[in-house]
Amino acid sequence: MVVQLETPSPNSTLNLPYSVEGIVQVFTSAQRTFFTSVIAQALRIAGQGTPVLIVQFLKGGIHQGQENPIRLGQKLDWIRCDLPRCIDTSELNESETKSLQKLWQHTQKVVCEDKYSLVVLDELSLAIHFGLIAETEVLGFLAKRPSHVDIIFTGVEMPKSILEIADQITEIRRTRQP
Repeated sequence: MVVQLETPSPNSTLNLPYSVEGIVQVFTSAQRTFFTSVIAQALRIAGQGTPVLIVQFLKGGIHQGQENPIRLGQKLDWIRCDLPRCIDTSELNESETKSLQKLWQHTQKVVCEDKYSLVVLDELSLAIHFGLIAETEVLGFLAKRPSHVDIIFTGVEMPKSILEIADQITEIRRTRQP
């Protein structure tokens, strides 16, 4: 038996006596790391029938971009910046800056179009820290997103303003070196 959950949206056919508010979650660490638990959560939610978007802002190397999302199952879209490399500095050339801005604009657009119920913004915090995406833009995006959409931030250098509005903060610490 397969059970699918649907996240109620303003246009949903579910007739609930209450509204469901989306939350902002933060997963942060002192080191750049892959947030396996976040990806597992996204896969689990998508497997239950809820539309999920994962956006990796500073990962490149596979020339993916928003025009070529990876689709995992029927409900999970995964996009990366269309770059030949991973970004680890604030020094970008013009085409890299354009690619990152294009991905940020696309992300805002599809979220505001109410296409996804969960959106994972991987390393957007580091893009803010590097000065590649304005912190005020991100805060404005959070304020205008559909109210039922859950947002997950992952990454290092999480801005204080995002930590202050987060409903849940998870700090991942390494207890010993591998």
